[in-house]
Amino acid sequence: MKNISTGVLFLFGILNTSGQEMKTLWQKDLQSSTQDFLTAMTTTVDRQILLSGSSINQKSQQLSTGTQKQNRGYDYHLVKLDQQGNKIWDRYFGGNRHDYLISSIATQEGGFLLAGTSFSNESGDKKENNLGGSDVWMVRLDENGEELWQKTLGTKSNDEASSVVQTIDLGFFVAGNINSHQDLFGSKDVFVSKLSKKGEFTNTVILGGKGLDEVQEVIPTKDGGAVVLVYSKSGRTENINLPNKVENEKPREFADKRNKRDEQNNQNQSIDILSFSNSSLNKKNDNPIIQYHAKSEDSFGEGDYWIVKLNKEGRMEWQKTYGGKEDDRPKTIAFTENGYVIAGESRSSASGNKRENIKEGTDIWVITIDEDGNEIWQKNYSFGNRDVVMSLDVIRRTGKNNVSEDKGFLIGGFTQAEEKIQTDDEKFWMLYIDSNGKEEWRKHVEGKSNKKEERLVSAKLQSDGTYLLAGTSAEELGQENWKIIKLGSKELENLIEKQDIRIYPNPVEDYCYVEIGFELRNNDEAKIFLHDMTGKQVQMLKTKHQVTKINTQTLPQGLYIVTAKTNIKSASAKIVKK
Repeated sequence: MKNISTGVLFLFGILNTSGQEMKTLWQKDLQSSTQDFLTAMTTTVDRQILLSGSSINQKSQQLSTGTQKQNRGYDYHLVKLDQQGNKIWDRYFGGNRHDYLISSIATQEGGFLLAGTSFSNESGDKKENNLGGSDVWMVRLDENGEELWQKTLGTKSNDEASSVVQTIDLGFFVAGNINSHQDLFGSKDVFVSKLSKKGEFTNTVILGGKGLDEVQEVIPTKDGGAVVLVYSKSGRTENINLPNKVENEKPREFADKRNKRDEQNNQNQSIDILSFSNSSLNKKNDNPIIQYHAKSEDSFGEGDYWIVKLNKEGRMEWQKTYGGKEDDRPKTIAFTENGYVIAGESRSSASGNKRENIKEGTDIWVITIDEDGNEIWQKNYSFGNRDVVMSLDVIRRTGKNNVSEDKGFLIGGFTQAEEKIQTDDEKFWMLYIDSNGKEEWRKHVEGKSNKKEERLVSAKLQSDGTYLLAGTSAEELGQENWKIIKLGSKELENLIEKQDIRIYPNPVEDYCYVEIGFELRNNDEAKIFLHDMTGKQVQMLKTKHQVTKINTQTLPQGLYIVTAKTNIKSASAKIVKK
C-alpha cells in the first residue's frame, strides 16, 4: 500500500521567494488532536477545495440502532472549503478497521468520488465485505458530502488504490495495485477497472511483468479509453493465456467462495475481478470482462517509466518504456495538443533511451510523446541534490482561428538535501518551461517555521492564476494539523488567459459555471442575468464569487445570453442549451 505517512519536511509557515515576489493571499490551519494523514487536495470547477485523507474520528456517532459507533482505526476524512478557505463541512466514512483514503476527484455533475484502501469488512459506513486482506473502497458523494453509492473491488490478495478519474461518458476508471497474487504476473501488478456513473462494474484490465509494477496515475482519453502511467521494475514478460486461465482451478475457487458467501449473506458483496475470468459474465458485447496485458518491452534499469494506452474495451493499443540504467520514477502525466507530457525523477545518466546525464542526486526528467507513444522530446532539470515532482500543469492559449495551443508546462516540486538536517534544506520550487522544453523561469519558495514536522502533500495551479499548497503541520508526530496556503504572483497570473467572462461546459445540459474574469473588489456583489433570444429575462442571481454554478435544467433547448454585471463593469457571452 502507498505509505501515506511519507511526506515532505517542507517548512511553509511563512513564505518568501528568491528573486521574485510571492504573496500569501491566505492561510488556513485545521486543528486536530490525532495524527491525521492528508493525501489529496481536489479543487472544483467553482474553485471550492476538498482536502481528503485519513483520521481517527473523535466525534461521537449515533447509529440507527441507538448505539454509538465504535471506531477501531482510521477513517476516510474530508474537509470542504470555500474559495476563501473557510470550512463548509467535514465528513468521515469508515468501517471497524483501518480505511485509508488515497485519491479523490470532483465530478463533472457536482460532488466527489473517493477511492482508498480498506481493511474493513461490512461495518460502520462500509456496506460490503472485502475479498482479501485489503480491497479498494470507492464512495460517491454529492456536493454536500452525502453518500450516493459505494463499491468495493478486489481479489483474494491485498489490493490498494492509487488513482481515480472520471471518463467522457461520466463513468469512472479506478486504478491500483494487486500484491503478490500467485496467478498473475509478478510481486505487484496493476489493475484498471471501469465503472458506470452509477457505480456498476464494467471490466478490468490487469497489467504487469515478472517484477514490481506500481500505477502512478491514469487519465481518460477522448475515445473512452485510458492512458496508464506505471513505475516499472519489470522486463519483458510472457502474457497470461486467458483460455487457460478460464480452466485454472484457482479462479474458479475464488468464484465459488464468493458465491457461497453471497448466498450466506443473501446479498451481492464485493467483486473479485479475477472471478469473472470463468464466469458466464466473461463476455459482454463480445468483450471480456477481464483482460491481461504483460509488459512486452525490455527494461532499461532499476526502474522505468512505463506508459500503456487502453481502448474503451480494455484492449491495449500500445505500450512504451523509457528509462536509463539506474532508477527512473514517473510521477504524473497530462494531455498536450499533440499527445502527452510525463514528469518524474531520474537517477540515470545518459543510457538506455535517456539522453542526458543527471547533474546531482535526482533530477527532474520530462518527456513529451505523441498520441502513439513516440517520443517528441525529453529534458533534464536540476535544482540540486534530490529533486521530487509534485504537480504538472499544461498552460494553454487560444491561437489563430480560435484554436487552442500549448504555451508551456508548469512543474511544481521540492528539493531535499539528503543526509542533512537543516531548517532550509528543503524548498518548494516552480519551474516553467515552454512547449519545447526550454526553461523560461524558476521560483523557490522557502519556509521559515518553528514547527518541527511540516509535510507538503499537494500543489495545484488555479484557473485564476493563484497557487495552492496543502500539507500537515505539527510540533511532534501524532499531532498533525492540516494546513493550506494560497499564493499569488505576477508570473503565475501571466500564465492564465484572461477573459471577462467564461462559461463551461458550453453547450450545457443541466448546469453550467459562469466565471467572471474581472476583479470583484471590496467584497462587491455581482449579478448574473440569463436572457433568451427575445430579450426576456429567464433567470437572475447574485454572487460574491468569481465562479458561480447556474442551474439550467428547466430551460428549453436554444440559445441564451449570460451577462455578469457589477457597478463598474459587465460582460456577456452566449450559451447553447442542448
